Parts: sequence; structure tokens; C-alpha cells
Amino acid sequence: MARKSNWNDDYWLYVMQLYMRRPTGVKPLYAKAAVDLSLELHIHPKEILARQMDIETLSTPRIERIWDEYGDNPRKLSRAVRLLRSMKGFGSADEFYEGVETVESFERDFRPVNDSGLQPIALVLILDLYFRLTPLTMVPETPEVIHLARLIDQPASTVVHVLTIYLHLDPFISRQSVSSDDPLLPHCKKVWNTYGNLKPEQLCQLAEEIMVYYMR
Repeated sequence: MARKSNWNDDYWLYVMQLYMRRPTGVKPLYAKAAVDLSLELHIHPKEILARQMDIETLSTPRIERIWDEYGDNPRKLSRAVRLLRSMKGFGSADEFYEGVETVESFERDFRPVNDSGLQPIALVLILDLYFRLTPLTMVPETPEVIHLARLIDQPASTVVHVLTIYLHLDPFISRQSVSSDDPLLPHCKKVWNTYGNLKPEQLCQLAEEIMVYYMR
């Protein structure tokens, strides 16, 4: 059974404000602002992207009316969005979603798995890097390791540690075992099982989409 959407027509104003952020236009799937809105509304980023495209094409009379009212008046739009957020429920997610089934899925991908803020989506980027390196180059001094560490705001040693876990999980490489108590092991294993068998070009495309989230 398909997961029910939490979409509410009031959310058009949020998405329109996102669309109108400079540079005006459809924001990438994993743009930080788009993801933040997804997390706030419990709406998958893919749906937020689709709604932005609806706004760009003015696909329905309702969207046309909203655009006519707010398209040339971002201050009015901002006031309307602030009013929505100030209404009962917003600012208190527990109250707003009380009695509503909210099965988290994509939200977990952006929730840190350790105290340093490392996220599952960053583990996907490291997995993509894993398939681009050889074991001997999986060291902190490797330029690609340094670049990715800076992008995801983690020490290079953390990136190398995750690469080492992937070496442990790779059935085609015989390496010394990683401790079963390693707190990152289950998270890396989940990413490996989910994305490890993708075609290289598919994983590369996914990584390129995710990288946008970390670009400032």
C-alpha cells in the first residue's frame, strides 16, 4: 500500500516561498532549503520538488490564483507563511501531529547517527567514494577523501573509518574484521545493503543529487 501523503493545500504557500527564494525557480531535490521544508512538513522531498514544478507551470487554476495574489508581493507571501507557522500546531510538532500517523522514512536519512552530526546521506556519499578508490588510497591524505570530508563537515579520519567499514562489508575483499561494537557499523551496513548493488552510474547520480544538500 502506498504511503499516504501529509499534503495540505495550505502548504502551497510554503512551497511558493521556497520557489521564490533567490535564485527564483525550482530548487534541486536535495537543496538544503527544500529538505528543511520537507522535514518541517513531513512531506517527501520528491513531492516538494513536484509541487515546485506545478508552481513553475501554473498547472492548476488554484495555483494560478495563488500566484496572482503573491507572485509579485513576496512580503505579503512572507507574512502569510509566518501566520501559518504561528497557528496552533506549528512550532509544536507533537501537538500538530497528535493522533496523526507519521511513519518516518526519509526523515531518518537526515538525522545524525553520532555526536559529530554524521548523517546517513553522508554515508551514501562515502559509499560512492569507496567505489572510486582502491584500498591503498583510503587514507586521510588522499585528495578525494579530504574534499569529501570538508563537504560534509567531518574529519578526514571519519571518512576513512567509514571506508574501512565498507571494506569489511565488501564480500569481494578480504580485510580484517571491524568490531561488532562499532556504532557506525549498523548504519553503514544499511547503506551498503540499500545502495551497494546499484550500477555505478546510478550511485554516482544519487551522490551528485545529495551533494547539493551540503553546498553552501
